Amino acid sequence: MNAGDRVRVTSAGVTNEGVLMPSSTDEYLVVKLDGGYNVGIERADADVDVLETDVYDIEDAQTDSDGTSEIEFDEDLPTISLISTGGTIASTVDYRTGAVTAQFDAEDVLRAVPDLAGRANYRGRVVANILSENMTTDVWVDLAEAIAEEIEAGADGVVVMHGTDTMQFSASAMSFMLDTPVPIVFTGSQRSADRPSSDNVMNAVCAVEAAKADAAEVMICMHASESDDVCALHEGTRVRKNHTSRRDAFQTIGAKPLGEVDYEAEEVTFRRDYTARGEQELALYSDLESGVELVKFTPGMDPAALDYLDDKAGLVIEGTGLGHIHTDLIPRIEELVEDGTVVVMTSQCLEGRVCDRVYDTGRDLLDAGVVEAGDTLPGTAKVKLMWALANHSDPADAMGRNLEGELTERSVPWE
Repeated sequence: MNAGDRVRVTSAGVTNEGVLMPSSTDEYLVVKLDGGYNVGIERADADVDVLETDVYDIEDAQTDSDGTSEIEFDEDLPTISLISTGGTIASTVDYRTGAVTAQFDAEDVLRAVPDLAGRANYRGRVVANILSENMTTDVWVDLAEAIAEEIEAGADGVVVMHGTDTMQFSASAMSFMLDTPVPIVFTGSQRSADRPSSDNVMNAVCAVEAAKADAAEVMICMHASESDDVCALHEGTRVRKNHTSRRDAFQTIGAKPLGEVDYEAEEVTFRRDYTARGEQELALYSDLESGVELVKFTPGMDPAALDYLDDKAGLVIEGTGLGHIHTDLIPRIEELVEDGTVVVMTSQCLEGRVCDRVYDTGRDLLDAGVVEAGDTLPGTAKVKLMWALANHSDPADAMGRNLEGELTERSVPWE
């Protein structure tokens, strides 16, 4: 018997039937049940019947000297680069220890998500193996450079597998750091692969279909609803994770999603204008200014809480409503501006835009040198300011202009 065979396994009077999966130890068999769960069974006590061979035909990956791996199925299929930064979407479970590991090459992905087989030729590459809350600017630089190298090597699309907690920040970073001639699609998994409600298979399949499509944009591809029918394609600079655990946690803010992928029909549909495949040449802007902070104003905030911002290159504030903070904090903000810090105002509200010309507090902030960021999301504004400080001659001016879909011309109701 081999991984990919459909088997019936009897042990200690209990019979399980499913697909034999790769195991991290010779002592255990791992069987994926029809309900979606994986079960580990001690090999020594198991009676195994092979019901069907090669249910999933997974070829060996060829690993290059640069650490990439490749599986070719058909010369007529497009080549999709699968890049991992960590997360659970392609992780495997060691049934001896119970630990989750993220061994990752093209073969590992197809073992974790065998439904990907036959859709494309795949190249696998590891940029990092971290929990997404441990994401840093250095990893963003490595990721942008890796994506550029994969595109230069002939990838027709790129899928970045990423933990969901900070995926929106990384997608924003790639939006500013790369001009891309092909789709760059982020995806992940809210629930682990051994749960029947896991979203890893559908998200990965839909992400590959989006990476084969025509929109040369940086997108996030995740469940559009709790059902296993459609994945939404969110523009990288307009998306936010709005729920801790739901499969449809990601939502486009202030606009409709860029498009969607019908999982069953394998059809990609776009609702809004986009940059077409091949419309722009590849360009990499990998410099980032790491000395940027994002601060949320709250009532009762101690002015001393801003003392650590001395010598920071940039500051993004999440203000209340139209972009306000306590008037007692404004002199401190003015000091920062006078010392060379670019201070940008965003709003804690999910909808609408900053307008500091309505109330006295807002006018005082403008007089202090604060830059309005319109309806740019606070997290996106931080990433944009990190990029603008390193790549733009007038960062304050750049923060007031739309560069990558992050700032809409005007805020209007949407459905």
